[in-house]
Amino acid sequence: MSFQVTYMFYLHWTMEKSNNSTLFILLGFSQNKNIEVLCFVLFLFCYIAIWMGNLLIMISITCTQLIHQPMYFFLNYLSLSDLCYTSTVTPKLMVDLLAERKTISYNNCMIQLFTTHFFGGIEIFILTGMAYDRYVAICKPLHYTIIMSRQKCNTIIIVCCTGGFIHSASQFLLTIFVPFCGPNEIDHYFCDVYPLLKLACSNIHMIGLLVIANSGLIALVTFVVLLLSYVFILYTIRAYSAERRSKALATCSSHVIVVVLFFAPALFIYIRPVTTFSEDKVFALFYTIIAPMFNPLIYTLRNTEMKNAMRKVWCCQILLKRNQLF
Repeated sequence: MSFQVTYMFYLHWTMEKSNNSTLFILLGFSQNKNIEVLCFVLFLFCYIAIWMGNLLIMISITCTQLIHQPMYFFLNYLSLSDLCYTSTVTPKLMVDLLAERKTISYNNCMIQLFTTHFFGGIEIFILTGMAYDRYVAICKPLHYTIIMSRQKCNTIIIVCCTGGFIHSASQFLLTIFVPFCGPNEIDHYFCDVYPLLKLACSNIHMIGLLVIANSGLIALVTFVVLLLSYVFILYTIRAYSAERRSKALATCSSHVIVVVLFFAPALFIYIRPVTTFSEDKVFALFYTIIAPMFNPLIYTLRNTEMKNAMRKVWCCQILLKRNQLF
């Protein structure tokens, strides 16, 4: 009997999938060509800035002694995840801004859905790892080198990647079994869960709740944990000298700005039931393009060690070129 039920479900699902839309149309930001050209120039500048800024951080860290410090070890991987994350969305967005018809195949849509949530999940967990590193450094300074060993740092990165994969695979599996046999216009500039679920031709109430549990609650719990860690840090540094307090606040304030810039719009989109607003596209820009672009600035402008590392690396490069010329 159970085999017959399973087989009937499989047949039903196969029939639904055969009626699926094989092509989606992305509505993007605007139908006005002048606005789209302006957006293309703006996003091209942002994408170049993202690559230059994050590559600069990665090279400056890996080519100096900073790579041996846990905070910069995590920052190096955060920059890498920023590059990967924004590259799942921005190139396609820029191509579509100049295209007459903004289309994406079903398979490519599912791939984009998986990769955006994979690298986005990794970024969320790396930010948590960085907050844990700062908590240990400030609240347990005597045990810092023992707790944050290189083995522990590598384990945290592996856990971040595993967590990102589990989160992304869950979103992917929730979406791939949904039949899309109705309208094929996605009111967004990339394939995301909620805009896709709006096109479903079946009851998606339960799937919507699972999406909230998977994306919304993970983001909310992580955000609360991050805020609590910084509350503990602020409580601890009360007893510090003015100089040590200032240095700790400068480091933590950079982390807090990045966390708010990434989590606030993500929570706005994923913590609610399955529904979409026109503002979602603007809020999505914050964690897909704006946050990856500003992260290098936020982490370097108020960080003396990063500035010194950059000067050391690039001054050495200039001296080497001069020596080669002469």
